[in-house]
Amino acid sequence: MKIVYNRMIMRIIKFAFVFILTFLGQVSLSGETEYKITVSIKGSEDTVLYLAHYYGDKTYLDDTAFVKKGKFVFNGDSLLHGGIYIIAGQKNNRYFELIIDKEQKFSVATDISNVIENISFKNSEDNTLFYEYIRFNTEMHQKIGKLKRKLSQYADNPDSVRLISNEIDTINKQLGDYKIDFINEHPDSFISVLFNAMWEPDPQNIPVLKNGREDSIYVYQYYKKHYWDKFDLTDDRLLHTPLYNNKLKKYFEQVLYQEPDTIITEADKLIAKTEPSKEMFKYTVWWLTYKFETSKVMGFDRIFVHMVDKYYATGKAFWAAPSIIKSITERADALRPILLGETAPEMILIDTANGFTSLHHTEADYLIVLFYEYGCGHCQKEIKAMKKWVDSAGYDIKVFAVCTDTSLVKWKKFIKDYKITNWINVNGTRSVTPDYHNLYDVNMTPAIFLLDEKKKIIAKKLKTEQLRPFLENYIFQRQPEENNSSH
Repeated sequence: MKIVYNRMIMRIIKFAFVFILTFLGQVSLSGETEYKITVSIKGSEDTVLYLAHYYGDKTYLDDTAFVKKGKFVFNGDSLLHGGIYIIAGQKNNRYFELIIDKEQKFSVATDISNVIENISFKNSEDNTLFYEYIRFNTEMHQKIGKLKRKLSQYADNPDSVRLISNEIDTINKQLGDYKIDFINEHPDSFISVLFNAMWEPDPQNIPVLKNGREDSIYVYQYYKKHYWDKFDLTDDRLLHTPLYNNKLKKYFEQVLYQEPDTIITEADKLIAKTEPSKEMFKYTVWWLTYKFETSKVMGFDRIFVHMVDKYYATGKAFWAAPSIIKSITERADALRPILLGETAPEMILIDTANGFTSLHHTEADYLIVLFYEYGCGHCQKEIKAMKKWVDSAGYDIKVFAVCTDTSLVKWKKFIKDYKITNWINVNGTRSVTPDYHNLYDVNMTPAIFLLDEKKKIIAKKLKTEQLRPFLENYIFQRQPEENNSSH
């Protein structure tokens, strides 16, 4: 695909990079007391260890320690932010994770032969309890694994299947009860916060339909409604674990119906719950904005525009520098006129007869707006596929083909060679209306937009192979609506 402009890519890179720096620079630390973590790993050949923390879906280095008398000491004159930290070796090998919260002066020892089984702590009740859970969890899942293998062996024996399944259910209940009991016994522990964050809704008393099956709609609605129930959206320690990013990703990619208005509504609800915590609010707004600015899903740019309008243009994005707000607002303004459902911007461009042809005055039930270059291999392939489809289509569809190359002679020859003289052929070098690059955010070719009879944008930036089934489905869905209106 031939790149015409790289402005969009540079904006995305700049936006992501500046925000990462902003987050790292504004992590709140307190200088009340120092931290000191002593690590001993018997059998390790490392001479250097690294202390790193999670932030969203990434990890960042906090400290480096060199071996001295068989021990590594991490220390600093300010408290570390609460969260889950990683001890890693010089070959980028992760040894284990740590809970760091109120206890920031402790020691840990283990053996390279079995790091998790042999690990022990002094002066850190949090980590002692954390690894008791890890060992218990490992043991229980090993039992479940054995039972599942056994289950496959007795797949033809219903009684055995039922008994083994009951055993698995019992173990899963033990795992759940462990967390519940821990939370009740240690309500102020950060581990309890983590256990609550790991919680998944489990619908009970599911209604049964007439066909004897459980009501899947009820199950989905219950799951969605209670998805965030036990996740503390105001506790910014959770930003320093993988949990929040993973939960966000699952919610907005798998749980929610993938439709812009639904996602916008749920995004605003979630953000409102994070407002008591500046860090959680900041990360959530940034994550959603960046996700949907870079999304390749058609129509999701509407979500990005909403995020900019509601949180950046209004000054709520307190962390963003004026230059970032200006850049991101300009990006939203460029996308706004070509969102799905909007009337396509008018273009009046020079045609092959050296006159001017208007997009809005081109009548058709469906109109394809194609931006292409005659020297672009991808464009040539797309034009061949589009011609074959349009010529055989059983409905009124026309092509408004905008050539972006400057040689009018080569352009006219290309039209004849590719036998597209029946298309509405225009060239972007001569225009009565503003630059088509800005009007349609054309950064690469080919770029395709599909309009209805009112010139509303109903699809964009799809290939012909995607456009054809899309239009067929769109027409099929409109038929009941048109039949009803005719009555």
